Amino acid sequence: IRSIRAGEFVADPALMQKLLKHAARGQPVAVDFGEHLTRRETEVLNLAAKGMSNRDIASYLGLTEGTVKGYFVNIFGKMGVGSRMEAVLEAVRRGWISPEDEQG
Repeated sequence: IRSIRAGEFVADPALMQKLLKHAARGQPVAVDFGEHLTRRETEVLNLAAKGMSNRDIASYLGLTEGTVKGYFVNIFGKMGVGSRMEAVLEAVRRGWISPEDEQG
């Protein structure tokens, strides 16, 4: 949490090891992030898909806004995306979130 608050990059060590191993070989990396997102990260992503802000998600889950931002840093890294919108669209593409669920 301190690292996230300090603006440092935080990522799952197992995922980073996989990325570095493939990068060293010059191979493209195909990550099935469904196996790597935690239950809480999936919950945060679903709430974002419903249009909730970081503050709303934090309040709803009883977390701080900084913790929610930290979850998004991890989600973006695991999914290889750079924004909440990209993460939600990729989750819809993968079938994790249905368009009806997004209407919330």
